[in-house]
Amino acid sequence: MKKVVRSPGSATIVNAIATGSGSAFGINLDIVAKAEPIDFGIKCNPDIDVDTTLMELCCKNVLDYYGIDFSGSNLLGMGIKISTKTNLPKSSGLSSSSALSNAITLAVSELVSSEFDKNPLNDMEIINLAIDSSLEAGVTITGAFDDATASYFGGVTVTDNIYRKILVKEEMPNHKLLIYMPNIDSMTANSDVERMKLLAPLVDMAFEKACQKDYYVALNLNGILYSNALGFDTKLAIDALEAGAIAAGLSGTGSAYVSIVNEESEDKVKDIWNSYTDSGRIIETEVDNLGTKVI
Repeated sequence: MKKVVRSPGSATIVNAIATGSGSAFGINLDIVAKAEPIDFGIKCNPDIDVDTTLMELCCKNVLDYYGIDFSGSNLLGMGIKISTKTNLPKSSGLSSSSALSNAITLAVSELVSSEFDKNPLNDMEIINLAIDSSLEAGVTITGAFDDATASYFGGVTVTDNIYRKILVKEEMPNHKLLIYMPNIDSMTANSDVERMKLLAPLVDMAFEKACQKDYYVALNLNGILYSNALGFDTKLAIDALEAGAIAAGLSGTGSAYVSIVNEESEDKVKDIWNSYTDSGRIIETEVDNLGTKVI
């Protein structure tokens, strides 16, 4: 028996680092995780060259929840192998860690509950275990509750990350998205948390817009604020807006920029971004309202 789970990434509406509150929405780039039984232990087989610490912790924390020891040969005669396949760029501000932890946590939960006739974890248990694993692995500053919930449920979420509380959760219009991935060598980010926290009063304004479901204004304002704080060029977002994008801004702490477009603006935004000389690339995708699912 095996369990396969697909989990999408997400893009930022409001980055939670400055204030502890944030907002994100699902995007149709994803990670597919497969969990299957092996003789013993935990084996990770990612499709790209990544540190497997987060994968191992997600698996281990689910097993610990159920009180099962797969660290070596055991009386149950079973271990777990985790394999992944992804088209979601890593370390780019598109919630690859949240998608990975959600996918593996759900897949392992489904496998273990099925194999040993135990109750499966509910949605919030999956999300909280996934976040705990991400924090333990050191791949998130805030716990990324906004990213994790947008990835898990799809659509848009507005959240209190400190208390892990969802304030708004709803589907987002099925917009097309353009994602600009700059040449990393040509851009430098200064991920100074204290520097980002200086933005708190202004980020609060963006968050208030998100709470009012004025997501596009929130995304635009957040993108300009964090781009400046992190040393990224605001030109990418402003050029997209000038070309007719509905909204555009830096996602997470970069380096990806996300532009929400319609049929009239899509080609214009692509043209302006393709004119840059930093050898960046454009990814075309759309909003994801499906979220994390067993497939």
